[in-house]
This record gives sequence, C-alpha cells and structure tokens, in this order.
Amino acid sequence: MSDRAKLRFFQVMATVVGLGLLLLVLEMVLWYAFDNDVLRWWAMPHGFLYMVYLVAVAMLGFALHWGLGRMVLIMLAGVVPFLSFYVEARVTRSARAEIEAKEARAGVRV
Repeated sequence: MSDRAKLRFFQVMATVVGLGLLLLVLEMVLWYAFDNDVLRWWAMPHGFLYMVYLVAVAMLGFALHWGLGRMVLIMLAGVVPFLSFYVEARVTRSARAEIEAKEARAGVRV
C-alpha cells in the first residue's frame, strides 16, 4: 500500500470516527437524559471503528517514521468530539508534505 493510500485511509477513518463519536455522544445524551435507548446499539460498532482508526494512524505513522508520542496523540484525538476533524486536517497537511518530500528524494513523479 502506498503512502498516499495510507493517508487516504487515515482521512476516511478519522472522518468516520469523528462522526461516529458525535453519534455516540448523541446516544449517551438520549440514554442518560431521556431514558431513550434507540441508539444503544451504537457503542460496539463505534469501538470497532475506533480500532480501525488506530490501525490507520499506526500504518501512516510507521510509513512516515513518526515518533510513538505523535502517533499516540493523534490516536487520542479520536476520543474527543470535534477534535478528530481538526487533527485530521492538520495531519493531512503535514503528511502530504512529508510524502511529497519523500517522493522527491526518491525521484518519484506524481
């Protein structure tokens, strides 16, 4: 899998997890504030999606030789509502620049 494909996978998973986290917050509000269990089923699929997000961060991080601390911080962004969208934008901008520099060093044309 190319670095660009890993970046795209990260982008998709960050967006999916961000939206899923907002749905999880809605589920919690409905459950605790209104005793409504219509979204009670959502916690388990969200947990699975979060695990896939962790894999996406690890794949991209190892490909671009990030430190463990940076990867962990990006992974933790997936547990704070709205933060994953902000972090995704910043990571994408940074990773795209790293990938372009890596390709330029290798002589790969885009």
